[in-house]
Amino acid sequence: MDRLEMIKKAAEARKMAKTIKTIDERKAQIKRLTKSVKKAAHQAPRSLDCFAEDNMYYSDQDTRDFLAGSSYMDSYNSMKNDWDY
Repeated sequence: MDRLEMIKKAAEARKMAKTIKTIDERKAQIKRLTKSVKKAAHQAPRSLDCFAEDNMYYSDQDTRDFLAGSSYMDSYNSMKNDWDY
């Protein structure tokens, strides 16, 4: 084995070690992120899940309560007399 081959093998081994270290760091970062996402799962907005039983059906009272405090109702009340002829 001549000297040039030994240098190439050493460089290749160093490059491989650096790549493995980078991959291990990424795996650790993903693991930390996954753990924090699982920990915060209870804070996720449930209103975005439109097919959940909680969000699929609303009672008339729920609808009235929602509309009473919204700008939709204010706009409706201010314009409802404009429609009468």
